[in-house]
Amino acid sequence: MVIVRAGATVRIEGRATDRVVATSDDRWGLKVARRRGTIEVQIGRSGEVLVPAGSSVKVYAGHSVELRDIGGSAAVYAGGHAFLRGVDTLVYAASGGALEIACERVAGNDVQCLAGRDLRCFIRQLADARLMVNDLGGYWEGRIGAGHVKLRLKAGGDVTLVTDEDVIAQPPQYVLGRIERPQ
Repeated sequence: MVIVRAGATVRIEGRATDRVVATSDDRWGLKVARRRGTIEVQIGRSGEVLVPAGSSVKVYAGHSVELRDIGGSAAVYAGGHAFLRGVDTLVYAASGGALEIACERVAGNDVQCLAGRDLRCFIRQLADARLMVNDLGGYWEGRIGAGHVKLRLKAGGDVTLVTDEDVIAQPPQYVLGRIERPQ
């Protein structure tokens, strides 16, 4: 597990390496420590962190987060925008700005994604989910398959769900929001 705390913006990328490499050009400091199998990176302002591709990552950033090519799980808390691309397992995502997610699967049976602005969510292996969406257009629910996994998407802007699966409208409104097919 790699835990990253940044005062401003942070970019985290998985690489074919066995080391965690952190850089920052800011004078506010950079600290890397190992505690019981967890590596903690603290960046005073903005920086970049390279992690082994199979790592699980938890990120806290005062501003924006860009997370790429993470083969483990990811939980992201960002004050600004957050972009997750090439993530294997999504645990949780929250951003004060826009949130864009492209991952393989979700962890557990109840996953929540929150965005202060628009939210775009593409989970490739989402074949058995109950969708609960709350955005500018209002509240709607949908079901994919039997609906065993709860996926809660809440945004201050628009929510766009990207999926190959058929989404069935659920009560009480029997209305679906913005759904796109992957390109």
